[in-house]
Amino acid sequence: MTRPFLEVDGLVVDYPVPHGTFRAVDNVSFTVARGETLGIVGESGCGKSTVARSIVRLLTPTAGRILVDGTDIARLNERQLRPLRSRIQMVFQDPYGSLDPHLSAQDIVAEPLRLRGVRSRNGRAAEAARLIDLVGLPSSALHRRPAEFSGGQRQRIGIARALASRPELLVCDEATSALDVSVQAQVLELLRQIQAETHLAYMIISHNLGVVRQLSRNIVVMSEGKVVESGATTDVLTSPRAQVTRALRRAALDPTTMRGRKPRAMVRAGTRPPEATAGDARPETAQEAAR
Repeated sequence: MTRPFLEVDGLVVDYPVPHGTFRAVDNVSFTVARGETLGIVGESGCGKSTVARSIVRLLTPTAGRILVDGTDIARLNERQLRPLRSRIQMVFQDPYGSLDPHLSAQDIVAEPLRLRGVRSRNGRAAEAARLIDLVGLPSSALHRRPAEFSGGQRQRIGIARALASRPELLVCDEATSALDVSVQAQVLELLRQIQAETHLAYMIISHNLGVVRQLSRNIVVMSEGKVVESGATTDVLTSPRAQVTRALRRAALDPTTMRGRKPRAMVRAGTRPPEATAGDARPETAQEAAR
């Protein structure tokens, strides 16, 4: 059998607190196959973002293994990690705080190219322009700074920056939650198109079942740092066993529970409008998930 690109085995992450430690992630295990998408969902504070940061090694786990193509990166130091970092990249939740405000879009996307060893300035500029075009931004965007873009456009720049490293796995940590519902749909469609063209694997971190359902073949549900349910996305969402999964599914059907920016009519009415569901890019998604 082909080895999964990513294997997480018994992951534990403790944070120091004044009177000891707090276990944010407790014995979490899952795999991500090449070219496929895993969704990790759960309520706020359940540990899913800590899992994401462990996988890209923005923090060092307390215990467990993180195998990238068979190599355990959980305990590697920065020098040992450097040649592996490009293989897993991250798109962050905040499109306003994750980009350097002093750099142009072209320079933001070109910076990973320099770190990857592309020495030619013209070569970096040409590749940055190609990636910015790939994520659907016009050439006029190249020399503009982040403050001149909308949230959705900034998130596209963040995706282009991540793609500049030529990753094999893209970790999206609530990458659409700060965006307007209609912009969420555009970013999700962009991710779908990129995966179809590049066979990139995704790990989608979200509290929104509609977002995860559209992109993920398999799903992991977390609560209080632990995996409470996992399996094929359709199976888990159709017949959820865990109470937290059922609660998340109910929230997906109630637009008043949506996070991020919402159409004003939805806020006033407090009911699901005919043109959008709770965070879904397609009107029928949340309804289908409930069947």
